[in-house]
Amino acid sequence: MGLAAAFGTSPQVWMNLETSYQLSRTKGAEQAVSRRARLYGRFPVKELVKRGWVEFSGNVEVLEKRFLDYFNMKSIDDTPTFACAARKSDYSGDQKILELAWLNRAWLVAKAVRAAKYSDAGLKAAIPELRECMQYKEEIGKVSDILAGAGVRLVVVEHLARSKMDACCFWIDGSPVIALSLRFDRIDNFWFNLFHEIDHVLHGEGKDAPRYETIDPNAEGLPPEELRANANASNYCVPRDELEGFIARVGPMYSKQAIIGFAMRIKVHRGIVVGQLQGRGVIHYSTNREMLERVKDVVTSSVLTDGFGNSLPLERKKQ
Repeated sequence: MGLAAAFGTSPQVWMNLETSYQLSRTKGAEQAVSRRARLYGRFPVKELVKRGWVEFSGNVEVLEKRFLDYFNMKSIDDTPTFACAARKSDYSGDQKILELAWLNRAWLVAKAVRAAKYSDAGLKAAIPELRECMQYKEEIGKVSDILAGAGVRLVVVEHLARSKMDACCFWIDGSPVIALSLRFDRIDNFWFNLFHEIDHVLHGEGKDAPRYETIDPNAEGLPPEELRANANASNYCVPRDELEGFIARVGPMYSKQAIIGFAMRIKVHRGIVVGQLQGRGVIHYSTNREMLERVKDVVTSSVLTDGFGNSLPLERKKQ
């Protein structure tokens, strides 16, 4: 009450001012809580901070700005997109935020990779070189250099939990990038995903944000370009006429000896043959799984990788 006497005002005036001040503090705290809740509801904050993709801040305004920069957004109300051609398990609806998080990280990693000038002719000429690497998993260590020589950047970004991304192709300044998640650590999966994305590159796809209105629900629920890339990837892995001839000769008794002999004759790893037979549905997915060798260690030791124990200190730059 001393202030009231000193300034010649009533005690009520100062009580009202104090009340207003306390209410303003409460309102500000409520707004901060609401803003934080919206941020955490919009983005996978915990996952991206844990992976080191976005630096944490206790200041919600700073943290929000970092996430907007990461996703190349001007406002939290924006709908982010990413131009790419992706292989994933779910093509329903728009691009999902976990997919976009993974794609943006792949973009950042790819910016650090050097490659020769790209041409379709150069990539087509590299395919026979890639096929020479398909018999032994250790040969996968040559893949990144072969692709870089053809103008294609290859990177690996460990998949995010609950994300269905296997691989994608996108372009940076006219240069194609193939990004793999190694979500399934098998030799057949590696080669299938790689050739799937090579097919996208050769068709000039991945330069625009994908639209899935053309999905045929009677055709595996996939867009037509994904069906084509799947078919061509299978043919790259094991030539279609060779596989059909093997099935006609050997089926339905696919012994280990027969699979190994066939794989040796066409000069591919036996696991690739098993994967193709499983994909055709002529053998069960539990059959001969010991042939599906793991390749993560070979791949990540030869390809610029984010995740699987490797943390790259990359910052987001505006596109």
